[in-house]
Amino acid sequence: MLNITGQNFIAGQRFHSGDKFVVSYDATTGEALPYQFAQATTAEIDKAVQAATLAYPIFRQTTPEERAVFLETIADEIDALADPFIITVCQETALPEARIRGERGRTTGQLRLFAEVLRRGDYLGARIDQALPDRQPLPRPDLRQYKIGIGPVAVFGASNFPLAFSTAGGDTASALAAGCPVIVKAHSGHMATAESIANAICSAIEKCNMPKGVFSMIYGQGVGEPLVKHPLIKAVGFTGSLKGGRALCDLAAARPEPIPVFAEMSSINPMVILPEALKVRGEKIAAELSGSVVLGCGQFCTNPGLIIGIKSAEFSQFLSQFTANMAQQPPQTMLNKGTLTSYENALNELLGHEKIEHLAGQAQKGNQAYPQLFKADVSLLLEQDELLQEEVFGPTTIVIEVESAQQLTIALACIRGQLTASLIAETADLENFAALLPLLEEKAGRLLLNGYPTGVEVCDAMVHGGPYPATSDARGTSVGTLAIDRYLRPVCYQNYPDHLLPLALQNTNPLGIERLVNGEMSKTAL
Repeated sequence: MLNITGQNFIAGQRFHSGDKFVVSYDATTGEALPYQFAQATTAEIDKAVQAATLAYPIFRQTTPEERAVFLETIADEIDALADPFIITVCQETALPEARIRGERGRTTGQLRLFAEVLRRGDYLGARIDQALPDRQPLPRPDLRQYKIGIGPVAVFGASNFPLAFSTAGGDTASALAAGCPVIVKAHSGHMATAESIANAICSAIEKCNMPKGVFSMIYGQGVGEPLVKHPLIKAVGFTGSLKGGRALCDLAAARPEPIPVFAEMSSINPMVILPEALKVRGEKIAAELSGSVVLGCGQFCTNPGLIIGIKSAEFSQFLSQFTANMAQQPPQTMLNKGTLTSYENALNELLGHEKIEHLAGQAQKGNQAYPQLFKADVSLLLEQDELLQEEVFGPTTIVIEVESAQQLTIALACIRGQLTASLIAETADLENFAALLPLLEEKAGRLLLNGYPTGVEVCDAMVHGGPYPATSDARGTSVGTLAIDRYLRPVCYQNYPDHLLPLALQNTNPLGIERLVNGEMSKTAL
């Protein structure tokens, strides 16, 4: 068993000044685990933010190399967590051991990836326009620009990724890389997991001699609002429901100083299966798609929630096989009781709709989620019915059959913003339906061809974002190295002497990074 104190983490110290507690549960049995976690008080939240604010000017002045070593040390500390940690994560989430070990690798991998980004230096966006004193009719001053961290960031842990999108997940990793202290609101579904990761971060802070206020973590219900409303918080990172994300956006916008909320919220991830692909490999597509829908009990933000095809004999045959495959999928345990309840409520809405037909899946019973398949009338999509636009978080998907290629285009135009949009197509399909690509570019952040969206590679080119309501800001991503841009802002220096400039902008280029100098990319000294 892990040594869990259940106290809030505030700038290297543990605090428990209130008299309220929250409990962690075994996701499979529903029984309370032997841990209690202290509900953070308003005073403790303020102490955490104040500490982050004091740490910010020190932390943002650390060199990219120092922050890179810090991120790598956090990764090493997480990798060193022993088997009792893995067992606890599995208990709190009902996720299998192989998934948790893989997710730990992804978590530490993205920390190390951001260390590489820091050493490359391209995230700084260094731009130099040297003075042109003899330019007519007016001279040009010396102008130099780069990016700095925006300040303390509030990060909300996600339910479905207890490691990769939580305490030391992508939001935390990218914010720390940018030079921003972080206050994490631990997710109530895996608080013991969060404490273990927080301990690893604190150990890395000690080993790297970083300011203590660079990281804090709080527990409890209702602590998100005072955290977001705190006047010293400068941005928010969130992964969760549309309702939760909108609430945070509204709170942040209503502040005397509005701040950005980078929220990943809701996506139905439409998949369009085109005619030639069905003719060539319809049975294979049916098998692969059913596996994608139920992967991880459908608890991925990229779960394919809407399948669209054009009416034909091949589509009917595909749908028959897909229905049979979905009917054979076994039930699975969800992340927690609340997630299961939400899933059941969503199913009841679908089952009660007169224009939606239930094709496969056993009736919900017990404490597991049964995979389901529905078919909706295309008119619901054309009318932009709210029910089809909202994500069903779980192992369920909805099929829509359109009458023609023209109606397919109209139907896709009615879909709101998404994280992903996929085409299953042959070469002839790509030629016959070429107009779909520019349409899908307007709808989603990642466009897949002959692939299933439930895998998200952590790399430079990945975009895990999209137009609203997939995210609150389509210009960002929560996965991939571009995620760091969310927590940076540009600063321009005019006519400053070289020795007062940030290292990235000095004439000698001591960081050795590539810079835009007078309109051309260069690594050389000026």
